[in-house]
Amino acid sequence: MTYAFLQHYWCFVVALLAALLVFLMFVQGANSLIFSLGRTPDERRLLVNATGRKWEFTFTTLVTFGGAFFASYPLFYSTSFGGAYWLWMIILFSFVLQAVSYEFQNKMGNLFGAKTFQWMLVINGILGPLLLGGAVATFFTGSNFIINTSPLLSPEGDFGRGVLVESSWANASHGLDALLNPWNLCLGLAVFFLARILGCLYVHMQVDDAEFDTHNRFLQPLWHNTLLFLALFLAFVGHILMCEGYAVDPETGVIFMEPYKYLHNLLTMWPLLVLLLVGVVFVLFGILRTLLHKEWKRGFWVVGFGVVVTVTVLLLLTAWNNTAYYPSTADLQSSLTMQNSSSSEFTLRTMFYVSLLIPFVLAYIVYAWRSIDRKSLTLDEINHDHAY
Repeated sequence: MTYAFLQHYWCFVVALLAALLVFLMFVQGANSLIFSLGRTPDERRLLVNATGRKWEFTFTTLVTFGGAFFASYPLFYSTSFGGAYWLWMIILFSFVLQAVSYEFQNKMGNLFGAKTFQWMLVINGILGPLLLGGAVATFFTGSNFIINTSPLLSPEGDFGRGVLVESSWANASHGLDALLNPWNLCLGLAVFFLARILGCLYVHMQVDDAEFDTHNRFLQPLWHNTLLFLALFLAFVGHILMCEGYAVDPETGVIFMEPYKYLHNLLTMWPLLVLLLVGVVFVLFGILRTLLHKEWKRGFWVVGFGVVVTVTVLLLLTAWNNTAYYPSTADLQSSLTMQNSSSSEFTLRTMFYVSLLIPFVLAYIVYAWRSIDRKSLTLDEINHDHAY
């Protein structure tokens, strides 16, 4: 295991975690539709309990994604989370609203009413996917930061004790400027509509109540969100394939602009191109079959698989094949690459052995998921003390 292999390996792990997070945003997508799909208080509570079974998975994956980035690429963590803190604080605050809303909306002594907390879920359902998608888009479009390096002095006053690396944001917006880039908003909105698609498919699969006709209830919003998602997603992918990208000279580490860089990455790493096409096909097949066949309820898993594959490939395009995965628009040479921002070889190697436990963790998650979803949800199921 060379240092380069470990850097590529942990880049893949982080990309996969981000893709799983996008898939698990079906919780936010369904919550954003609470008032448009739930026509009565009982139906809205049914929707809340459907997503309430899974919201911890999304929150935990978000924390794990941040932790993996911190451990494997600490300079990115300090630069983005420390510099663009307004953007990340809004995202985290919306998830805090989600946690509070689930726990308190139907508690005794609730002075605000269940509807107030349900609106908090709607806020998280909109802001979470939108802002996370916009943050991920900066891996292609760049962010406004500067990296400063200076040698450290030894006690004798000479150099040779290492290098001090400091990052700073180049403007006072601290991340909110990402929302001014129309392509960041384009991907953010695409992730938002994708989350709503996944939310519709999950509730269609999980809710089984005679008074709640899930297929006909979700048919129209599923069509609308699919069309909007495809328009925005295809526009963004077309843009990144045609635009200049941030390339890295492997010999000198110098960063320069290369025309059609991300298209070249796809063609050079052709297995990723194949996986991208497979992922898109799975997404389209899962949606269309659900729309055309009322009795088929496995679209959630088919689309989810396609989403994980597609998002993983797109994120790998930003880092592999000598590409700067976190470009700086303030200073091109401050852009972050796998080589200049990763942890030491010892740290990556140690974490590699720890990551061998991941299959056991995934097995437990699958077991817990299946146990939770053993029974379909009905209106009768929410009339007990353990319901949200």
